Amino acid sequence: MNTSTILLASIVPAFILFAGLEYLMARAKGRAHVFQYQSSVVNISVGIAERLLNLFLTGSFYVLFDFIYKHFSFLKIPTTWYMWVILLLTTDFIWYWYHRLGHEINLFWGAHIVHHQSEQFNYTVSARITTLQALIRNLFWCLLPLIGFEPGMVISILVVHGTYSFFTHTQLIGKLGWLENILITPSHHGVHHAANEKYINKNYGDIFVFWDKLFGTFQVEEEKPFFGLTKPLTRYSFLWQHFHYYFELAEACRRSGSIVQSFRIIFGKPEDLDQNIRPYLEEKLLPPKIEFKTSFTFKAYLNLQIMAAMIGLVVFTILFQDLDFIQCLIGVGLILTTLINCGALLEQHKWVFSIEIIRLQVLCALIGYKVNSVEVFLIGVILAQSVLHFSAVKSTYLKLLYR
Repeated sequence: MNTSTILLASIVPAFILFAGLEYLMARAKGRAHVFQYQSSVVNISVGIAERLLNLFLTGSFYVLFDFIYKHFSFLKIPTTWYMWVILLLTTDFIWYWYHRLGHEINLFWGAHIVHHQSEQFNYTVSARITTLQALIRNLFWCLLPLIGFEPGMVISILVVHGTYSFFTHTQLIGKLGWLENILITPSHHGVHHAANEKYINKNYGDIFVFWDKLFGTFQVEEEKPFFGLTKPLTRYSFLWQHFHYYFELAEACRRSGSIVQSFRIIFGKPEDLDQNIRPYLEEKLLPPKIEFKTSFTFKAYLNLQIMAAMIGLVVFTILFQDLDFIQCLIGVGLILTTLINCGALLEQHKWVFSIEIIRLQVLCALIGYKVNSVEVFLIGVILAQSVLHFSAVKSTYLKLLYR
């Protein structure tokens, strides 16, 4: 196990530690409302999926950075201390424009919108990053080796950059005095996540505030921020949370009836998109939403699912470099099925019982493949199908977990 593997695997327990400490602090301050159960589950689910799928991209981006640096870089910048400072500033400048374009162009907003869906603002929200967003962001980072920064320097600064932004996602830290004039603080970033009219499209910076001040997008926190989208997303479906905006764009393009107009929609501004499209698609594509009060049994079972997915992510990360294609495919399928299952439980979809059976079969496939035994896999399939058709098991499952 190399150092990079250890660092990647440690992200999950570090996240749990700081999110847990924030929750305990919120309760101690009488502000437990900062956390909302369903929202936190969805936030963590999105983060697990991003960490999982990014394992397939992280190494490839270093290779891409290295290729650009060796063959296309304008300069060969030395690794002196002041160049690290310049690299940090350059990285933050590129982030500003990547982030701003992510809010101002529909194509990019479709990837970034997931980060803004939560109506909570705490450390779990920092996990709401999709793999597509990470992919787009890393394409912007390619500018750094193109300029002439050595790939090892770039990766190191990106780790610092990402770590800092995690700690700005909290309401428990108030304004920080004179630092508010230099750094993006939790107060500044809370403004960025707010849906208040005066706060929309403000504070794009990640570490430093002077880019926002220079380009006219800075806004100090004045009135209490209300977090989330201007038109809140009220569904917990794992897949809908990830892809609803692209469905909306596709529907808008279909209605436009013109290739030219479709091009304008895709590269246009989010505020110009017809806001009635989403309710139409939700009614057409999704079952009616069921409001229900979560029980102790429900929360215990759902918590078990999330814990299993997080443990699975850590184990998968540690073993990733030693797994073959089939093992990777089954492992990813098992974890993603669990995450889809969590969203379906929150939506109270009864077809989730069938997903449970599929997950059991995927687990049997993994065990059977690992021990090189077709018999183990077949026995698992038979048992899973038996459970599926055994009405007493299904009725008990539904009784415990559904309204």
